[in-house]
Amino acid sequence: MDRGHFLKTMALLPLTGFAMKLNQLETITGALKSTDTMPVLFLGHGSPMNAIELNEFSRGWQEAGQSIPKPAAILCISAHWETRGTLVTAMEQPKTIHDFGGFPQALYDVQYPAPGDPALAKVTTETISATQVGLDYSWGLDHGAWSVIKYLYPAADVPVIQMSLDYTKKPEFHYELGRQLNSLRNKGVLIVGSGNIVHNLRMIEWGKPDSGSDWAVEANSIFKKLILSGDHSSLVNYDKLGKAVHLSVPTPEHYLPLLYILALKNNKEEITLFNDREIMGSLSMTSVKIG
Repeated sequence: MDRGHFLKTMALLPLTGFAMKLNQLETITGALKSTDTMPVLFLGHGSPMNAIELNEFSRGWQEAGQSIPKPAAILCISAHWETRGTLVTAMEQPKTIHDFGGFPQALYDVQYPAPGDPALAKVTTETISATQVGLDYSWGLDHGAWSVIKYLYPAADVPVIQMSLDYTKKPEFHYELGRQLNSLRNKGVLIVGSGNIVHNLRMIEWGKPDSGSDWAVEANSIFKKLILSGDHSSLVNYDKLGKAVHLSVPTPEHYLPLLYILALKNNKEEITLFNDREIMGSLSMTSVKIG
């Protein structure tokens, strides 16, 4: 490590940071090291039960993790952390949050003990100019994050931070905020959005476990066409895309993580869809890999 890099790293540490163990310091400096541009992922996470079931979707996440370079850290934007204002988790050891009810005990027993990355959280706040980003020490990893990341890196050996969704802001704000994360891709950071492109739990059809209602199939097809053609403006202004899309996005939180990921795409990058299927009448598991 050169002297300039070392001094920049130490400036990120609190006064007590000088007593950190060497391996903790190496984790921080590693996260800040320049790398090739990391891919980005949007993962349709679906039911929390996918966290303990080896099925076509969890296998798709496994394969995605195996197809990309191992990151120095992960920044995850999950549908399940909405706040007033934007926050990033900054604790050294985020807790595993079981933010759901009515599932088997085996699901509540799952722990994903990935470390946090306080230095990356601080760098993230300094990278973003669209809004003031606060540091959070109370959240952790919700199931939108750990239920999919556990398949990418089952050893829980990659630090993870989460960034919240500001529920007071419009889609264009979230897209622009995603663009401002771009420099982190060249610091070994894998940026993951976790949600569902089609997500209407009030219209679930239990008799269609492996297919979608006509409106869900139509909406998913519209979204995929726009994603593959690079028409981000239409995707940001999704409320103008017709009735099928309105039914598919009754509330924005599961859709917005997609906009963060699309905002990070450059013109030369390949885009790939996987886990591309509608289920339960009103959900799509469609996932996106860029780069």
